[in-house]
Amino acid sequence: MKTLGVYLMELLAAYGVETVFGIPGVHTIELYRGLAHSPIRHISARHEQSLGFMADGYARVSGKPGVCLVISGPGLTNILTAMGQAYADSVPMLVISGVNAQGKAGSGNGHLHELPDQQALARQVSAFSHSLARAEELPQVLARAFAVFDGERPRPVHIEIPLDLMACPADHLPLPTRPARLRRSSADTQGLQQAARWLEEARRPLILAGGGACHASTAITRLAEQLDAPVLMTINARGLLPADHPLALSCSPSLPAARTLIEDSDVVLALGTELGPTDYDMYANDGFRLPGRLIRVDIDPQQLFRNRMADLPLLGDTAVTAEALCTRLAGHQGDTHGAQRAAGARAAFQRELDPQSCTDLALLRQIRDALPAARWVGDSTRLVYAGNLGFEAHAPRSWFNASVGFGSLGYGLPAAIGAALADPARPVICLVGDGGLQFTLAELGSAMEHDIPLIVLLLNNHSYGEIKSAMQAASVEPVGVDLFTPDFVSIARAYGWHAQIACNEAEVVQAVLAACRRHGPTLLEIPAAL
Repeated sequence: MKTLGVYLMELLAAYGVETVFGIPGVHTIELYRGLAHSPIRHISARHEQSLGFMADGYARVSGKPGVCLVISGPGLTNILTAMGQAYADSVPMLVISGVNAQGKAGSGNGHLHELPDQQALARQVSAFSHSLARAEELPQVLARAFAVFDGERPRPVHIEIPLDLMACPADHLPLPTRPARLRRSSADTQGLQQAARWLEEARRPLILAGGGACHASTAITRLAEQLDAPVLMTINARGLLPADHPLALSCSPSLPAARTLIEDSDVVLALGTELGPTDYDMYANDGFRLPGRLIRVDIDPQQLFRNRMADLPLLGDTAVTAEALCTRLAGHQGDTHGAQRAAGARAAFQRELDPQSCTDLALLRQIRDALPAARWVGDSTRLVYAGNLGFEAHAPRSWFNASVGFGSLGYGLPAAIGAALADPARPVICLVGDGGLQFTLAELGSAMEHDIPLIVLLLNNHSYGEIKSAMQAASVEPVGVDLFTPDFVSIARAYGWHAQIACNEAEVVQAVLAACRRHGPTLLEIPAAL
């Protein structure tokens, strides 16, 4: 007899799922029945929050949803933080959880892992949450989940399966060999024509690119070159134009140099960006101004009217819409001094940096130039903050972290593991601090268990350094921010990692290159005074 648990794995494989992240428990055993003989790889973690972060990193690199299997009750509550991070950053994630049998769930009788209403929790951080009432619902609800991933703003989806349904017969359920998938469309013809006219007439056009445009690199590069328009990339869009492109501008829109460029632009084309405060008003000084005409392109209709009302809102996929604009602008070759405007903004940005950020960025750039193919995955730590200000990535999906938006501490290590699993051919560098690493330190074991080639750069200042600085700046006596930190090198070695301390920039770069030649994961501890 084929059970619903076996059928679930067959259905996921039909949708092209190659990897699931999970921690088995008594409430998900039946979901694992068909896993051993399926083509799907299972990745174990040490904590459900970490496996959610792994799925997040995997999804950002692969473009496929990160699929998670968790038990009911504590399994779901543990993964909620990771779902919140994915929800905030529009990352596709499918969380499949158990729930007590029908008639027992939410009874209050004290069944194992019982919650009053776990769906009510999941709904807060998901596009939707569905509880199966019958086995026959599974194909439809999974199709709905992939419709969110393919056709809407991608966000987590939660499906809970009662224990009594997991083992029920599923031989009668159909298995599509190629499930129908949605294709994203362009904005409407009338809107595209108006946008093309405005862009053609612009004397100082500018493109603002966000995380919703990271799959549109080719189209946006072509469009920028046609318009001769600088492209200002937010944190999640870094590398959309390569670091050495004359129109590329990889600096925070919250900095004066970027704001001056934005304010001086007569037409701004915003592609897949929220125009949200953690990118555009990071210092909360309410200084973001966009006086020119604003054309916004987004797949989420509501987002088109958040933060800054668009003069011309275009509902559609950024890549398809950018291609359509290129077609309508065929033959147009802008001459708006775009490269000169971008170079001026880059020079002004460099003058605005504080000495520590200059030092940190110089180190990141040295490593990038030594390892141009590397992906960078970060936690909330000083090197990440410096990189968010102005790190120039060489390719899309090569720089991401959780230091803004939802801002989950502990994200770096597990997300870097997920990124390496999605694309093991490229080096992955994880930037963490001693505080954030201790949130998910046990995932050193997961990396070793799954033979993940990973380089961790650990900046150790023996504290929650950013919060300590903020307390001092506010004339608050620092409390709770100075940490006991263990011997990270010895701990990493105990997990089987290569680990060492690097005391200066030259040692760091040399050690990173050596780590790439070495099999297995490496941890490099860096003193805060570097």
